[in-house]
Amino acid sequence: MPCIRPLAKKPQRRVFGRKTGRPLKEGRQVVLDELLPFLQIPEDSLTEKANLNPETLFATPYTALWLEIGFGNGEHLTALMERHPDHAYIGAEPFVNGMSAFLKDIQDKPHNHIRVHMDDAMMIANSLTDECLDGIYVLNPDPWPKQRHHKRRIISPANLDQFARILKPDGQLIMSTDVPDLAEWMVTQASLHPAFEWTAEKADDWRTPPPDWIKTRYEGKRAKGADKMVYLIFKRSAAL
Repeated sequence: MPCIRPLAKKPQRRVFGRKTGRPLKEGRQVVLDELLPFLQIPEDSLTEKANLNPETLFATPYTALWLEIGFGNGEHLTALMERHPDHAYIGAEPFVNGMSAFLKDIQDKPHNHIRVHMDDAMMIANSLTDECLDGIYVLNPDPWPKQRHHKRRIISPANLDQFARILKPDGQLIMSTDVPDLAEWMVTQASLHPAFEWTAEKADDWRTPPPDWIKTRYEGKRAKGADKMVYLIFKRSAAL
């Protein structure tokens, strides 16, 4: 009787949308080939078993560690690095054009305190050890406006569980969007989660950017159905 092999399980798709866009110019391709291998988190470190100590990713000590999810072209992350050279940053951006733009921007600047991942950010979140982050930025994520796609939104109960696990007590979850439906979704999801407290006390706290806010190019645009930018700052409860 011939041996019948079971069908291989189809890998779960983790990043939706196009990972590539316009063809890269030579300078951007060069940084992907030469700089990305030095700054990317080693693939074998992303075990998704909550055992990645982020201190092992950096050769020099840092005073705070932040994760930015979906950094686009990276102008916000670049500004943070310049403003706080003593902090360390992990940036996740699955799209080649965005990653190459960011790497080209920082190639001649100090970059000993930055590590990147060109894939799903939750691979990082699931791998990091408990209470290791001072903050997480989720700025202008894909709104996935169709109801059947809401499960793809980055802010979800399951992902918030992981954010709560890897944030230090009183660590910040900072989100922004100019899509009203997504703003309501993010406020609701985070407010219902027992680990997070909304820091807003009045409407101006979420209608206007914080005093030290770094404005991105995206903030000058308006997505379909957009009104104005909303700034949402949540704090990880000290008592869990």
